Amino acid sequence: MTTTTLESNIAADTGAALRFITCGSVDDGKSTLIGRLLVDSKTVLQDQLAGVQRGGETDLALLTDGLSAEREQGITIDVAYRYFATAKRKFIIGDAPGHEQYTRNMVTAASSADAAVVLVDATKLAWAAEVSDGEVVKGELLAQTRRHALLCHLLRVQSIVFAVNKLDAITDAELAFDRISTALNAFAASAGVQVAAIVPISALKGWNVVTAHEGWCGYDGPALLDLLEGLPVTAQDEDVPFAFPVQWVEKFSSSADTSQGRRVFWGRVASGHVEPGQQVTVMPSGQTATVAQVLGHTRQPKTVHAGHSAGIVLDRELDVSRGDWLLAPDAFTPTRELTATVAWLDDEPLVPGRIYWALQGHRWVKAKVARIVDRVDIATLEARPAAQLEANAIGDVVLALQQPLAVLPFTRSRALGSMVLVDTATHKTAAAVLVRPAAA
Repeated sequence: MTTTTLESNIAADTGAALRFITCGSVDDGKSTLIGRLLVDSKTVLQDQLAGVQRGGETDLALLTDGLSAEREQGITIDVAYRYFATAKRKFIIGDAPGHEQYTRNMVTAASSADAAVVLVDATKLAWAAEVSDGEVVKGELLAQTRRHALLCHLLRVQSIVFAVNKLDAITDAELAFDRISTALNAFAASAGVQVAAIVPISALKGWNVVTAHEGWCGYDGPALLDLLEGLPVTAQDEDVPFAFPVQWVEKFSSSADTSQGRRVFWGRVASGHVEPGQQVTVMPSGQTATVAQVLGHTRQPKTVHAGHSAGIVLDRELDVSRGDWLLAPDAFTPTRELTATVAWLDDEPLVPGRIYWALQGHRWVKAKVARIVDRVDIATLEARPAAQLEANAIGDVVLALQQPLAVLPFTRSRALGSMVLVDTATHKTAAAVLVRPAAA
């Protein structure tokens, strides 16, 4: 990929902190990459570096792998968040595990990310090695690489960067990078994934991570950190009608002059904005009221936009509880049946007829799996008929809800188009649910 192509993908607005995750298959070097970013950007203290020494060598992965089980086994289990800043930008990094059994942790991290760095270990792929006749063997991307990239795409992660790692261990690194880049672009095209960049790196040696290793692998673009400094943050759903999930009800305000003695409904604006004088409908009761005041997180009256916390005071007392929604009147049509794409995360397969708890915002309703529409074949990306969905499978299902919910397609609204399914017996998170557009 040329410098011109990369620059065309870089946004000018870099004022906000960028939330990004590293993901991919097992042992692709995700934790080592984050450690390299922290060390080379000079955001790690000397005593921290001293604490990650093994046999006289610095183990960069230990800067993020903090659990004892992670250190003992050399794997990432839970998502570890780290914070650092450069002269141009602040960053929040999530180090997602690569093992299939921890896919739920990866999904959690990706659901709030602005960007994803999907690592690809060049030493694991067949085309990185030469056979006796001098030709490079073609192979397939690892299943978990494809799965993580596809999940990031489904979860509306705005910028997806492929970092081809460990090319320093390949004899003909340029040929390997060219073949792997071709395969990644072909996969992305077939999956509909927009790729921000494909960058050759060595997380262990630091090549093309913070400082560009010019000309290496025939790549003339910026280093990974330079690229991340220019990526855009995810825009809030400002163009979607107002929606507000009530998280907490303040029954007796400590400042009657701001709330006029009425209850304050606190939460985060999911879409649109809220201001005094605005009409709202309470979901599920259907009652309407006018917004008397809007309080920001400092309890000062103001207009609050999507993505920010607010306290809303209505002009009259209504029965509003945690889990209810305040919505723009007549903007949503509540439904009791929806089609959705699910990333199945439970060890127990999803089968038609099972009943789960569905959580949207802070509202719980019972949801029955009416039928399974299809299942995505990770290798071919084709949708195939399925009788059940096993752990880590992705497919489309029809859900029947016990009570109506106000939803929008996930492609239009992250907040109103997403929910999770929770097993009613074990209380384990069973699936991430992304609402699809209603059939015409």
